[in-house]
Parts: sequence; structure tokens; C-alpha cells
Amino acid sequence: MAAPDELFCWEGDWGLPSVSTDCLVVLAYAQFAGAPLKLRKISNPWRSPSGSLPALRTNQKETLSRPSDIIIHLRKQKYNADYDLSAKEGADSLAFISLMEEKLMPALIYTFWIEPKNYVDVTRRWYAEHMPFPLNFFLPGRMQRRQLEKLQLLRGDESLEAGEELEKELYRDAAECMNLLSQRLGSHKFFFGDSPSSLDAYVFGHLAPILKSKLPNGKLQQCLKSLDNLTNFCTNILLLYFPRDNRGKPEGGDFDHVPNKRRKQILSALVALGAMLSYALLTGMVSIQHVQQEAPKMSVRVLGVEILTS
Repeated sequence: MAAPDELFCWEGDWGLPSVSTDCLVVLAYAQFAGAPLKLRKISNPWRSPSGSLPALRTNQKETLSRPSDIIIHLRKQKYNADYDLSAKEGADSLAFISLMEEKLMPALIYTFWIEPKNYVDVTRRWYAEHMPFPLNFFLPGRMQRRQLEKLQLLRGDESLEAGEELEKELYRDAAECMNLLSQRLGSHKFFFGDSPSSLDAYVFGHLAPILKSKLPNGKLQQCLKSLDNLTNFCTNILLLYFPRDNRGKPEGGDFDHVPNKRRKQILSALVALGAMLSYALLTGMVSIQHVQQEAPKMSVRVLGVEILTS
């Protein structure tokens, strides 16, 4: 029997199986299709076979990174969550996935990676807390730059910068997209009947982080929470397919309760101090000199004669 494919993805928090939208899409689809994957949840993307997350390493040693490529591979392995969809439903699914990429994804990137307070207080803090030293010092900033480049590409504007006008435009598009999804879902449990499909995986992956994270700027979250059927949709998927991840953690994620947080902080500080001292010594910024002190002289009086010794 062939070994199962290995799926590498970001670890979870906030009651979610992963904090990454792309990882959530793949995890949800694999659950819906019953794919027997060997799951590796990590907080160091450099341990992934592709250097990014998610990543699927097949039993043929092929590595796939994009959610769409991973889903296509799983379908070829006979794990197809869209098997029962009609041609029209398949076309509708592709149309809604494209709509989310165009209208919802830019707002999602802006909310977590560009909006200053959200990025500093939540996103950068989470990755800095969970990544190993020394990656936590520079990798969150590199990831932010890549997300900004992705947003600029999606919007077709290389000079795009954070601001009130951009935020209004992105959130307006996102609200329009979520309203269309809400209308399509209606009172149903899933988008196409009683079984979840790839569209359900994409919708869950995009909406669950908005719903479960606790953001200082929660405008997008407020818009989502006004649509009861979409919030119930996300909650039901967590309860049905990810029950272990959905319990035991507060909705916003409490950074002060990360296990061994204080010990990790102290250890990181000591390692950083040691690294700085080593660098200073190697570059000559700091030098150690050995000073040989002259031994003190002693005097001994023997039979009235004073003898000096060193």
C-alpha cells in the first residue's frame, strides 16, 4: 500500500485548524473528500518541502503549493468533493471562487496584513510568537511585503498604499461578495445540497479567519456577522469537521496564554544576547584583554633581618 501524501500547513489558533486562508481551503476540501493525508502542522515555512505553506508532498515526491493544484491532484486520486455536482453547479462554483478572488481576497489581505493596527497587534504578533528564533525577527515583515505585492497585483496598482479611501473601496467590494454568497447559500447547510463541495471549502477558508480572529479594526468582521447564515455555515463546518480545533480556545485567541510563553521569551532573549556578543567579538567591536598584574611583594623578618619576597 502506497504511503499517504503529506500536507504541510500553518498551525491553528483562534479555534481554527489553521490561521492561513489557503491552508484552511485545502484542509476543508481534504476533509470533505475524505482524503487520507498525513498532516504536519508547523510554524516554520522553511520546514516545508516548497519553503511555503500550504505544501503537499505526494507519494511520488512531487510538491504542490497552490490550493487549486492540490485540489486537482486529490481529484485525480479519486477524492472528489464535486463528484455529484451538475454542469451548471460546477460552473456556478467556479464563478463564485473567481468572485472571491477578485472581491473578497483583497479585503482579506488588507485586513490582516496592511491595516496598521491589525497587522501590528494581531498578525505580526501571532507569527512572531509562533515562529522559531531567529525567523520571527524578519520573516513576518517579508511575508507582509509579499502580501502587499499580491494586493497590488490583484488591484492592478503598483503604487497602492493603505488609506481610508482604499479601505472603503475594498470593504465595499467584500460586502458585495459576502451578500451574494449569503443569497446563494440561503437556508441550506451547504452551497449545493446536503454535501460540501470545493466551493464550501473556499468560502470557509476565506470567511473563518474573519469570523474567529479578534481584530482592533473589525469592520469586515462586523459585516460578516450581520449575515447569520454565513456565520452559522462557518460554525457548523468547524463543529462537524474540526471539532478538536474548535474547543478550548477563546474566539479572539489570547496571546497571554500561549504555553510556556514566558520561558520562550527568556530563552529567545538569552540566545539573541549571545548572538550579539558573538558578533561583536568576531567583528572586533569588543575585545578582551588579559592584564598580568605584578605579584605583590611580601617581607619576612627573620632574626632581625627583613627579607623581601615576590
